[in-house]
Amino acid sequence: MRGSATTPVVAAARATTARPWRMLVGGALLLLLATGALLAPAIAPDDPLRQDLAHHLEAPSLAHPLGTDRLGRDVLSRLLYGARLSLAVGAAAVAGALAIGIVVGTVAGYGGRAADEILMRGTEILLAFPGILLAIALATMLGPSARNVVIALTVMGWPTYARLVRAEIRAAAARESTRAAEALGASPLRVAVRHLLPTARAAIVVQATFGVAGAIVAESSLSFLGLGPPPPTPSWGAMLAEGRSFLLIAPHLVVAPAVALGVTVLAIQMLGDGLRGDRTGSRS
Repeated sequence: MRGSATTPVVAAARATTARPWRMLVGGALLLLLATGALLAPAIAPDDPLRQDLAHHLEAPSLAHPLGTDRLGRDVLSRLLYGARLSLAVGAAAVAGALAIGIVVGTVAGYGGRAADEILMRGTEILLAFPGILLAIALATMLGPSARNVVIALTVMGWPTYARLVRAEIRAAAARESTRAAEALGASPLRVAVRHLLPTARAAIVVQATFGVAGAIVAESSLSFLGLGPPPPTPSWGAMLAEGRSFLLIAPHLVVAPAVALGVTVLAIQMLGDGLRGDRTGSRS
């Protein structure tokens, strides 16, 4: 009886202890990837756009640690520069979606019933469409470029943040501190900025962390379909698309960007999982 009562406590304690380690490992991996992307011009073995047809489809070697592609371009160099694009697009898309989502969610959660009905019905209409299909449609209409990918991913992502912020705002609006601020004559804007949004900060940070991982995968998917930055811009999705034709004779063309994409998403997910654990622990 005693053992069965303590088992959930021990399991919860172990899970809480494991989360900081996941957060540290994920943060360290992400920092390493970001540093490599930032220092790409200094550490890349070669110009990612320089073609050398005499040495195309070469296997990994000392001169080219990850081999070369069909045009003789260094795969490691293109991988590093592709990391810059993927991380930048992921961060920009989440920042744009977050900005729109915070405004819409705050107005819906604290602006009255009419504003809530109008904004949330529009949000639900967008959420009814599969996100990646909506992004593909927008990217197709706007044309292939990094800027248009960011726009498409922003439109795809903001409804999620709007619903999250609305829920947090509505919960915070019922607290006594918020009622007291209203009774003292604080303006709705001041109440929202000083009393409501800070309570949603932890949930927003956790959701945004996972959102970056999703945006990076979505950007790679769009680039794989030819809807991302046009060639010869290095992109992990475009590298996967180019390498699939040579999968049997030059598997490194697919393995390198696939591993880079997987490690990046895993690192961000581990970081987000650790942050979510911290948020849960602080609430309890």
